[in-house]
Amino acid sequence: MPIQLYRHAVSGHSHRVQLMLSLLKQPCELVNIDLLAGAHKAPAFLALNAFGQVPVLQDGDVTLADSNAILVYLASRYAPPGAWLPTAPVAAAQVQRWLSVAAGPLAFGPAAARLIQLFKLPTDPKDAMARATQLLGVMDAHLQQSDYLVGSTPTIADIANYSYTAHAPEGGVSLAPYPHVRAWLARIEALPGFVPMVRTAIGLQA
Repeated sequence: MPIQLYRHAVSGHSHRVQLMLSLLKQPCELVNIDLLAGAHKAPAFLALNAFGQVPVLQDGDVTLADSNAILVYLASRYAPPGAWLPTAPVAAAQVQRWLSVAAGPLAFGPAAARLIQLFKLPTDPKDAMARATQLLGVMDAHLQQSDYLVGSTPTIADIANYSYTAHAPEGGVSLAPYPHVRAWLARIEALPGFVPMVRTAIGLQA
């Protein structure tokens, strides 16, 4: 059985897993979950992830939820030791730091601003956009010193942070002031096996 990825096409959390699978040359079956129809809250899906969130990965008898946890699993199982997931203590800690950024400032900044636009939520996006701007400034300064978020080669830290950063304009946040972020995005997009996430005509993309 091929790996199955339960996902939604416009979910950055789903895309980061799809991207990692493609970079690792691991074939997978994409199983689309209709979030608008509430399929993620149906009993069959809740049996896979009790939190009712995409993505979920099924790899044989292994079922995993949480995109960052899935990235750790894929890098540990399918990449050469140390590739994508460093084993050296400092580098491993730095990767974990950026996974926390993906689950915190990125999720509550660029991702949240995009979500408000995408689903036309009755929420003022101002705070999310401000958090996005702050994060992009930090990332741009960091990437001035390094080609990737951790060292000179890509890791799962880059994959975890790519999708929502690349799609920040859909949340009304311009990438124009951040040349080092844009160069980093281009480096990710040039990797063999890169697959893009679908772009939507919202925010600055409208």
